[in-house]
Amino acid sequence: APVTDVQFGPMRLHQDQLQVLLVFAEEDEQSNGFRWACDKAGFRWNIARTPQSALECFLDKHHDIIIIDHRHSRFFDAEALCRSIRTTKASENTVIICVVQRHTDREESSILPLISAGFTRRYVENSSRMACYNELIQLEFGQVQAQFKLRACNSLFTALEKSQEAIEITSEDHVIQYVNPAFETMMGYQIGELIEKELTEVPINEKKADFLDTINSCIKIGKEWQGMYYAKKKNGDSIQQNVKILPVIGQGGKIRHYVSISRLCNDNNKVEKTCECIQAESQTDTQSCRHKDMRKGSLDVRSTTSRGSDGISQRRRSSMARVHSMTIEAPITKVINIINAAQESSPLPVAEALDRALEILRTTELYSPQLGTKDEDPHTSDLVGGLMTDGLRRLSGNEYILSAKQTHQVAGSLSSPISLNDIPPRITQAMENEEQWDFDIFELEAATHKRPLVYLGLKIFARFGICEFLNCSESTLRSWLQVIEANYHSSNSYHNSTHSADVLHATAYFLSKERVKQTLDPIDEVAALIAATVHDVDHPGRTNSFLCNAGSELAILYNDTAVLESHHAALAFQLTTRDGKCNIFKNMERNEYRTLRQVIIDMVLATEMTKHFEHVNKFVNSINKPLAALEENGNNGDGESIKTVLRSPENRILIKRMLIKCADISNPCRPREQCIEWAGRISEEYFAQTDEERRQGLPVVMPVFDRNTCSIPKSQLSFIDYFIIDMFDAWDAFADLPNLMEHLNNNIKYWKGLDGRNLRVLRPPP
Repeated sequence: APVTDVQFGPMRLHQDQLQVLLVFAEEDEQSNGFRWACDKAGFRWNIARTPQSALECFLDKHHDIIIIDHRHSRFFDAEALCRSIRTTKASENTVIICVVQRHTDREESSILPLISAGFTRRYVENSSRMACYNELIQLEFGQVQAQFKLRACNSLFTALEKSQEAIEITSEDHVIQYVNPAFETMMGYQIGELIEKELTEVPINEKKADFLDTINSCIKIGKEWQGMYYAKKKNGDSIQQNVKILPVIGQGGKIRHYVSISRLCNDNNKVEKTCECIQAESQTDTQSCRHKDMRKGSLDVRSTTSRGSDGISQRRRSSMARVHSMTIEAPITKVINIINAAQESSPLPVAEALDRALEILRTTELYSPQLGTKDEDPHTSDLVGGLMTDGLRRLSGNEYILSAKQTHQVAGSLSSPISLNDIPPRITQAMENEEQWDFDIFELEAATHKRPLVYLGLKIFARFGICEFLNCSESTLRSWLQVIEANYHSSNSYHNSTHSADVLHATAYFLSKERVKQTLDPIDEVAALIAATVHDVDHPGRTNSFLCNAGSELAILYNDTAVLESHHAALAFQLTTRDGKCNIFKNMERNEYRTLRQVIIDMVLATEMTKHFEHVNKFVNSINKPLAALEENGNNGDGESIKTVLRSPENRILIKRMLIKCADISNPCRPREQCIEWAGRISEEYFAQTDEERRQGLPVVMPVFDRNTCSIPKSQLSFIDYFIIDMFDAWDAFADLPNLMEHLNNNIKYWKGLDGRNLRVLRPPP
């Protein structure tokens, strides 16, 4: 197989045989031309006939070049396929070519839509074998080789990231473009505080100015500078460094970047408190210009303050010093300080291990796992991207208006509610086994003409004595349930009042489990049932990412953060308190109402998926593991020890969050037919979102949810594997739910069976 050696600076790169993916719905002269050209050039090639097979083949092979037929839109949407491929991490350095029709009778069209879709370039159809071959050879020595060099940069940056020397890279204009973790640790800055900042230097005396002129006299002729000086940390302290500064020659033979490599001096414990004097040590050889380049201004360096008077800089340093001297410390700060102190007297391997621990602790995503190999699965990637992020923060010209100005249903606009005693026999029969997990919510949906929430709510709330706790009448509760149900969108295939009723049923079922009853107080049970009822009220059938990308009024109102969950909680209380006829809280004592309200809001916000792993991990570490330890130590019968774990306020909050989270996404743990129905409904809602994103020109949040290509079994298996299994293992260990776990295992086998037969639908053909 042909291989190529590529020179990249001092690196010699070994490039394997190129791989090409041809995406043509039908065989024709053009596709045959490229196949011949691949063979002649010695490239390996695959051919795909559909977008789905193309995506799967690419994720398996990671081709260098993809050639997509854009001549016949009736077969598939080439631009949509390109966008789908570009959402995968593997496509970062892939060259994608668009084959377009040759038109001689009309004006040349713009290439911008193709570039926007993610294509690298276009190829005007020409089935000549030599034309196809020439195109591939140009790609090999042009874009492909350039992308190959870019891939090599990842190894260089890995080396920089792991280097124990502090490294800083700036532009020719002295604007900081990169600093490595060692630099952040040494100087006390985070990378976000430095990038795109210009280093400023205000000479304090002539000696200092002379020193800077000495350095600059070397860098002007492209020489390195090496020496020692005192640099200023973020907190105002001075540290002595051995610094090497290297100019990097780039385009046009000019200096385009400066690289600064710093190391703390051995006697650095003697920290000077003033930076009046930046000292050049005697070994600095000025005459021979062994100096390595640093632009004027990078010495006082780390003063990345905005350009202003020296007085302003001094005042800012003074206020920052006061902040650093404060005694208020967050627990995580105390942990980091303890580790830092331990590092000083630790052997090198231990110190390096503690460094890695500190890197992890300083991240903001402490509880979100890395995708690892799952990152190659587009279904998992899209689900994580769609459910655990708030979109690309990109406004479009066509903002999506949701609910902000619409009139919500209120008690007075609804027909008079029915009494619990007057429920029709068919509905009564449909609710007979509502205390069992295998209760069929869809039978109740049909019997109530898509109004299951009022009826199921009346029965469950009566069973738990909610009216007695709230000191409200049954008629008020009925009115409230009607108002809430009326503000669910029956047009949504999934997020409608049937989903709310299903979550309410699951919540009531979990509340009846012995371990849960031991843990929660009556006010917790009331809060859980109300939160389940309102947790998705006025849901638009679109994800948070969609609303943020579309610039919706709700996204703007809630600052792109937990947009829908914040709206559900806020609207629920607005609808409840604006009319006395449905205000179930009106007779509560003020402090008790505030406590109840706080718990309801916390539980509704817990259904937001961006903190999924935080909630699950905290539950496992604070509840599962301590309970397991008690059992292992033979303290299973020690009621006081168990009570201490279960009844602490912090742990009760974690249990309530876990309860509603499991109730909210328990569909894979339902009996098979219910599981299949829910899978079809959520898929349809995601398909509709993808359709609308394409109509509006918005980023497609979950490209695999294309109704023409999506594999529902694969999407279900990805969701179960990534979100469900670990969570329900933890919840089962706590609440003892063998029937749910049996359904879950059976449903996994069912979806795997369909996927193994390459079926993309909900049910096998008859």
